[in-house]
Amino acid sequence: MFHKEGFNIILSAFVIVSLLIISVDYFEVKFALTIKVFLIVMLILILQFFRNPKIDINSNENYILSPVDGKVVIIEEVYEPEFFKDKRLQVSIFMSPINVHVTRYPMGGNIIFSKYHPGAYLVAWHPKSSTKNERTTIVLENNNFGKVLYRQIAGAIARRIVNYAEVGDLAEQGKDAGFIKFGSRVDLFLPIGTKVNVKLNEVVKGGITVITSKD
Repeated sequence: MFHKEGFNIILSAFVIVSLLIISVDYFEVKFALTIKVFLIVMLILILQFFRNPKIDINSNENYILSPVDGKVVIIEEVYEPEFFKDKRLQVSIFMSPINVHVTRYPMGGNIIFSKYHPGAYLVAWHPKSSTKNERTTIVLENNNFGKVLYRQIAGAIARRIVNYAEVGDLAEQGKDAGFIKFGSRVDLFLPIGTKVNVKLNEVVKGGITVITSKD
């Protein structure tokens, strides 16, 4: 299964690769086999990037789940300047191009803030990417955890962030909240003192891995 955000790119890539392979044969280009293999590999990489596998969501009102697949690269207290304007516990997850790039709601609740910011394209693990890169900021609120912010951040390769969260809507935990194309990062901002269940460099799964839970 492929994500809907990839349909046009996948179709375009299939047509281009097919035409190039036909052209290589027609014009009897040197190293034809090598070129064909390269083109097919590129098409396979595009297909795997936009894959959207079915998962059994680890849904629980006492959990905050990982919003994406990837690796935990930051767990630290920081000042959050956009919405909270105070210190929060930041948990950042880096997605490489081989990860599934679907963004999922980390918890259920009301969507009370959703804003897009144009910006630069620093590498996603750069410390300033959270405030300098193209990004979207979304804040969810429920009775168990209060207000929780997550931020989709474009990376050096990513050139488009898709965000489905609209203020006033009700978020359903683990459901599709957006997509980031070609490499990126997602930051979670939790209340100070939150006990996280993950460690640095741990590989997490969106909609499955528990970032924190209520006792």
